[in-house]
Amino acid sequence: MLQVNKPTSEINRDFAEADGSASQSLTSYLDIIRRQFPTMVAIVSACVILALLYLFTAAPLFTSNASMVIDTRKVQLFQQQSVLGDIAIDSATVETQVEILKSENISLAVIRDLHLTEDPEFTGSGGGLFGVIAGSVSGLFSSGRAPTEFELTRKALQRFESNRTIKRIGLTYVMEIGFTSRDPAKAAHIANSIADSYIVDQLEAKYQATRRASVWLQDRIKELRTQASTAQRAVVDFKTANNIVDTGGRPMNEQQLAEVNSQLVLAHASTAEAKARLDRMNDIVKQDIPDANITDALKNDTIVKLRGQYVDLASKESIWSAKYGRDHLAAVNLRTQMAEIKKNIQDELKRIQESYKSDYDIAATREEAIKSSLANVVSESQLTNQAQIQLRELESTAQSYQAMYDNFLQRYMESVQQQSFPITEARVISPASTPLVKSYPKTLAVLGAALLGGIMLSFGAALAREFTDKVFRTTGQVEEQLGANCIAILPSLGPSASLLPNMKSKRNNPQPDLLRYVVDHPLSRFSEAVRSLKVGVDLNSIVRENRVLAVTSTLPNEGKSTLSTNLAQLIAHGGARVILVDADLRNPSLSRALVPGAQGGLVDLVAQKAQLEEVVSIDPQTRLAILPAGTTSKLLHTNEILASKPMRDLVAMLRSKYDYVVLDMPPMAPVVDVRVTTPFVDSFVFVVEWGKTKIDVVRHNLRNAPEIQEKLLGVVLNKADTKLLARYESYHGRYYYQKYYARYGYVE
Repeated sequence: MLQVNKPTSEINRDFAEADGSASQSLTSYLDIIRRQFPTMVAIVSACVILALLYLFTAAPLFTSNASMVIDTRKVQLFQQQSVLGDIAIDSATVETQVEILKSENISLAVIRDLHLTEDPEFTGSGGGLFGVIAGSVSGLFSSGRAPTEFELTRKALQRFESNRTIKRIGLTYVMEIGFTSRDPAKAAHIANSIADSYIVDQLEAKYQATRRASVWLQDRIKELRTQASTAQRAVVDFKTANNIVDTGGRPMNEQQLAEVNSQLVLAHASTAEAKARLDRMNDIVKQDIPDANITDALKNDTIVKLRGQYVDLASKESIWSAKYGRDHLAAVNLRTQMAEIKKNIQDELKRIQESYKSDYDIAATREEAIKSSLANVVSESQLTNQAQIQLRELESTAQSYQAMYDNFLQRYMESVQQQSFPITEARVISPASTPLVKSYPKTLAVLGAALLGGIMLSFGAALAREFTDKVFRTTGQVEEQLGANCIAILPSLGPSASLLPNMKSKRNNPQPDLLRYVVDHPLSRFSEAVRSLKVGVDLNSIVRENRVLAVTSTLPNEGKSTLSTNLAQLIAHGGARVILVDADLRNPSLSRALVPGAQGGLVDLVAQKAQLEEVVSIDPQTRLAILPAGTTSKLLHTNEILASKPMRDLVAMLRSKYDYVVLDMPPMAPVVDVRVTTPFVDSFVFVVEWGKTKIDVVRHNLRNAPEIQEKLLGVVLNKADTKLLARYESYHGRYYYQKYYARYGYVE
């Protein structure tokens, strides 16, 4: 089953899917460019013309550049540390120097040195046509008095800073100084003067800073000299008051304490040794006869000799006792001699014991004496230590003042040398030279910018025109916005193509030739578009009966009457039985144009005051039956007439007698007559004026009349400009139609 109109949801979904693709977006932009191409060409051309005008009138400018480097290496002769301290050359330092070059101090120095306040380029109007115009305009608002020196300087400074460029080259220590002027030699001279002024300013700044530092150092040195002398005098006075004497760099009490402590250690060792010998001797005395090891250790000849005699006598006594018995007189004498020798040995050991005891007592007494002396020295040292603390503080203060004095004296000598030999880290590595080619305006850059700006501006204007163009121009807009097919696009028929009566014309009727255009021009594109509407009617007849057709529009003067008349003429000229009914009872313009002298019509038939044959007119050429509106001047409720049962009966009768019934209905926006005819109308043809009727107006009226939208056969775009239409939809251009019919000699 054939469906002519798609549902609104389906149409909207189709367009949403199409819009989501990248190719569709690109195609839409290309369509915008094609539609707005003349506007875009005009804007681009205007931009290029303005650029050419500017190039021909602008004064040429020349730019000269000088290069300066901040050299971190210093001359070896002056490599001593600066009084102000050496600052590391980093990226921030270079950027700081760039800002110094841009400062007013440097600019004013160049202006004063070169007398730029007397140069018309800096104090007069700008060059070229625009400069003359700007000077003339500013002269209209000036007071007429001569400018002061300050005003000339500020004006020259403003012009100077606008023509000067200072920038850092990459991440290097090199700075580029550029100046633009109408005179190439002047541009080079000013660029070099900026570099020279910067170097002089740096030297002057260092000299002034060093001089101020030297004056400050002088005052500070005097103060430090006095403070150092006072501190040293305080140290000497304190030593004298506290009896502190240095020997070899150490205080006497400390040296004495060390010596007494050493003596005490030695005395303690000596006492311990003497006591050890005494204790050993006491053990020996307890023995009768000491053995050989002890006697050798004692190193006493008497004991050694007596022990030898004792050993000999003991040997003899042993022999005699063994030989003659112990009671033998010789053995008894030997034992007596042995006892005498033993007594002598004991006496000698006691004598040695007494000697060791005397040594021990002497050592102990000496140790006690040293301990007493040490206690006295310690007591005196404790008293002196309190004074030593204050002494060290005084000495430390004196040393600090002396060191500061020496340091400031050295800095003062360096500052004096730097005043005599000022140096700077900046130097010119590439002086500015006279440029041979103008730097501004650049022809290619200006033309390129104008072309690019014109393209962007034109594209923006095209988008703005597209977005603000809220009218119907394409079949796609009709399908997207209304959910209905655009079944035909009728071209505009020229200056006299007003399809409804022109209220300002002498005769308040449509042009008669337009109402028979399909008959008079059967091979025109207008006629072909009406044929496409007839084909749509026939195809829709497969779905439902489509014999009663109503032609309406949203607003007046959109061409519904002309379309309904030409459609009826076309169908009738094809041999069908067709009746054209003027149902616009509020403004029956069709009746006034086709049957101006009619005495009756539709109103009379509905009121049953006349018969159909009495009020119907027949076109002699096409055999089209025309039913005028009749007398409508005193009708107040036309909608009641159209909605009445006699009206429905009349349409039913016309349906039985004719193949097609074409109703010319009033517009929908002013009146409600169209909505009451839906019970007996098979299909509605909706006429929209191309490029004029607002989309929201049409959509609002159709949305509020769903009963008409359900029976809507389609939309016809009327009064289309075929030249502009070809840019919106190339397949609707008249070129293809005219080429096809060229063999018939037809030219529209």
